[in-house]
Amino acid sequence: MPRELLTIEVSRTAPRHALLRLAGELDFDTAPELTRVANQVRAEGYDEVTVDLTDVTLCDSSGLSAIVVLYRSGARSVRLTGMNERVQQLLTRTGLAELLAGPRPAERADGAAPADGSREVG
Repeated sequence: MPRELLTIEVSRTAPRHALLRLAGELDFDTAPELTRVANQVRAEGYDEVTVDLTDVTLCDSSGLSAIVVLYRSGARSVRLTGMNERVQQLLTRTGLAELLAGPRPAERADGAAPADGSREVG
């Protein structure tokens, strides 16, 4: 079976907002591509970044590291969406869920998370 590579589709959805749609494996071999693309959109002045992980089939520690690099890059906000159960579990087990936790969009007064599973970080 051929190795599934990572593809990143960039949409500049608003003057300061970029959406990065990832598909494939976010791992040791592909995480530098996420860092490169994120740095590129930040250099273009996009300081609000949404990372859509809906089509990510695998995320390892290198993938998590790339997400942390993005979080620490100085972006005004970083939002992760489409996290599957495995990615959410990986964030929780590594303690990164707490690090990346921040105000959640549309958070209800009772503290419930948004129905779409998104998390705003930073």
